[in-house]
Amino acid sequence: MSLNETKQTPEYVAPEPVEPVESPVRGRRRGTAAVIGSAVAVLALGGLGYGLLADRTPPPDGGPPPWDAPSDPKPLVLAAGLKFGPMGMAEHYHSHLDVYVDGKPVSVAADIGIDPGSEEMAAVHTHDTRGVIHIETDVKGQTYTLGQIFTEWGVTLNATQIGTLKAGNGKTLTTYVNGQKLDGDPAAIVLKPHLQIALVYGKPGSSFTPPATYRFKPDE
Repeated sequence: MSLNETKQTPEYVAPEPVEPVESPVRGRRRGTAAVIGSAVAVLALGGLGYGLLADRTPPPDGGPPPWDAPSDPKPLVLAAGLKFGPMGMAEHYHSHLDVYVDGKPVSVAADIGIDPGSEEMAAVHTHDTRGVIHIETDVKGQTYTLGQIFTEWGVTLNATQIGTLKAGNGKTLTTYVNGQKLDGDPAAIVLKPHLQIALVYGKPGSSFTPPATYRFKPDE
């Protein structure tokens, strides 16, 4: 080869990529594992109460807090001596409820006394978690009580018990109406316009004072 000649290097050509071929056996195993995994997940969610058939029906006495609204309110509305229907127009007013357990507030459930299917409502019901109890009745002068909203809620309420929480071992259930301590059964409290009710469960403490008033919305 002379000095004026250049050595030609052959051009490099990359080989065509080879598509991986999955073993039929391995593919079947992966599919089987996916099915088994999905089934286990469904069973696990069902056991945790998240299954498609999960029921929010309150346990006896309502269980411990927090307390959800029942998924089927009809039997409890009837048990409270009420019925479903359109919003009553004869009278419309509001009371307010606070619940405290061991010094911490417990939300009053939304949609107590409201049928989620038809959206019809009992005369005594809630719309949100503020604790505002709506009294919307088609019978003027009718008396309604705090016990009725708790019956619709599926939560036991009497002088010594709220839900499964019972007085004893140093703990008490104390009722306040407009800031004043009230003796007797709180379930018997008659609901009135802008009444402020507080139920306090736990060890008595002088440092805790429930609110005596509630700031309602202008249209309440």
